Amino acid sequence: MSNATEKPENKEIWFVTGSQSLYGQDILDQVAEQSRVIADRLDASPDLPVPVVWKPVVTTSDAIYRLLSEAGTSERCVGIIAWMHTFSPAKMWIRGLNALRQPLLHFHTQFGVEIPWDSIDMDFMNLNQAAHGDREFGYIQTRLSVPRTTVAGHVGNPDTTARIGSWARAALAAADLRGLRLARFGDNMRDVAVTEGDKVEAESRFGVSVNSYSVNELVASVDAAADTDIDKLVQEYQDRYVVAEELRTGAERHDTLREAARIEIGLRQFLEEGGFSAFTTNFEDLGGLRQLPGIAVQRLMADGYGFGAEGDWKTAAMVRAVKTMGTGLPGGTSFMEDYTYDLTPGAETILGAHMLEVCPSIAAQTPTVEAHPLSIGGREDPVRMRFTAAPGDAVVLGICDVGNRFRLVANEVRVIEPPAPLPSLPVACAVWEPLPSWSTSTETWLMAGGPHHTVLTTAVPVSAIRDLATIVGTELVTIDIDTVTHEFERELRWNSVYYHLADGL
Repeated sequence: MSNATEKPENKEIWFVTGSQSLYGQDILDQVAEQSRVIADRLDASPDLPVPVVWKPVVTTSDAIYRLLSEAGTSERCVGIIAWMHTFSPAKMWIRGLNALRQPLLHFHTQFGVEIPWDSIDMDFMNLNQAAHGDREFGYIQTRLSVPRTTVAGHVGNPDTTARIGSWARAALAAADLRGLRLARFGDNMRDVAVTEGDKVEAESRFGVSVNSYSVNELVASVDAAADTDIDKLVQEYQDRYVVAEELRTGAERHDTLREAARIEIGLRQFLEEGGFSAFTTNFEDLGGLRQLPGIAVQRLMADGYGFGAEGDWKTAAMVRAVKTMGTGLPGGTSFMEDYTYDLTPGAETILGAHMLEVCPSIAAQTPTVEAHPLSIGGREDPVRMRFTAAPGDAVVLGICDVGNRFRLVANEVRVIEPPAPLPSLPVACAVWEPLPSWSTSTETWLMAGGPHHTVLTTAVPVSAIRDLATIVGTELVTIDIDTVTHEFERELRWNSVYYHLADGL
């Protein structure tokens, strides 16, 4: 099943081209024409998740400042792609770059692929100066410490558009985070450390607004669900999934399925009315709910909502961010938890699952819908979708609050088929081989303070997560095929020194 997040509307990326008046109007007309062609080719690329809008060539400090300031106040613009077609003296960019609030990608390219060796003259050289024009622009960005992603390549190269598309997805996610409202039903699981965090810093750094609500406020919404709406949703369950016979219409436990549908309707209504795009629940705080929300959470995640269990709002925000980055891509994204290991020498794997809440966007097959006892929570048997994750390359992402900053920890993994059936495991799950090996992966994850609640994505590569970390100014450490334990430990120490010094500046 693919990621169900819809392609966003009313969002765009601006393509900004720099030059100067020195070359005359004929050259500037060619610059404008050629930069428009490149912008149009990016816009047409399936790698870009949002439209690319060409902006008129800028040649003065005032024009640059006005355009980049306008980007910061635009509700549509989620990022800027900047290219210096010719030489654009970089002092002209200082005011504009200092005013820029949107994510920036520096695109180093040129209009043509080859040098016309037999006809090249100074007119051609004056027009095609990005080779040193972009170096001037790169310098001023470095001099001003401007956070940005830099991509060098021709627009006709699929690798180039893939890299730009990865950044664009990160820019889209950052824009979504800046206005994200997250509902937290109850608090976090008692005495748990890693699910805590600084909500003020989260709103300052990411733009995420986290607020708690009494579970019984949700109960009121659940209780208000109309029987006709419940009938429709129950029928949708039975049409779309493989529903256990005991839960189907007319069977002895059908009321259990109807209660799960009632919870989904009430929860969805609460979130929609409050403008929330992410939420948390907690099995220790269920108020008047008859079941811990299971299938409701799974289906809401499949629709693009972020989720974290036991009050884990940080992971809920990251689930939402990664789902936004995965818009339109094959694969899926889910809340996940490292649960247990198979430590067979040479075949070590991790079994990930949760009590109920794993998103069907990662499923390998049509989920079954079942109700089973839950040994914690003290409520009726909750309804959940049951499946195993589809094999493929994936990333496991965690977020933790390490005191003076948030840290993202990303591990590249390979999701595999379970080596044997799991007839007695009554929940959805994923099995993966972490890179570079189980021992190095787990040792470095623990060194980094990575959490047990994570985001598992088979849709979004580490490159997009890296771009997101750059955009929001957050530490990211990665664990991949090249990770060496002692070098990773040294990186953590260097990062610690850097962020302490940066905080003091």
